[in-house]
Amino acid sequence: AKASKVEQATLDDNGNISLKVRVTAPPEYGKANEAVIKLLAEHFKVSKSSVDIVSGWTSRQKVVIIQKISVADVMRGSQIKLI
Repeated sequence: AKASKVEQATLDDNGNISLKVRVTAPPEYGKANEAVIKLLAEHFKVSKSSVDIVSGWTSRQKVVIIQKISVADVMRGSQIKLI
């Protein structure tokens, strides 16, 4: 990606939020994962320790838990598209 950014968010019928995130870091030695954590922490104004990748460390699709924010916070911080 040319720039690291959170591009869009979608909300499914089960209330799960998917974010499309782009990072400039290469996918080697955990650099891209660390960039995702840093970007999400900055985007949602939480500490990096509040962001945890729970699955998908070696995949393009990841499951992330962000503590100290609510679904409403995510919806306010991102443009949500209902699917």
